[in-house]
Amino acid sequence: MDSPEKPTRLSGEEARAGATPHMTRYILPISLTLIIVIFAIMVFR
Repeated sequence: MDSPEKPTRLSGEEARAGATPHMTRYILPISLTLIIVIFAIMVFR
């Protein structure tokens, strides 16, 4: 165990502890578009 006086330094990659794929920039607009289309279909039926 580290001593309380010595702070632990982590890099950004170590702190995230995983990969950060850039899928959100595609998933968010696609899902938002689908929701708007579904709601439009429901309203105009």
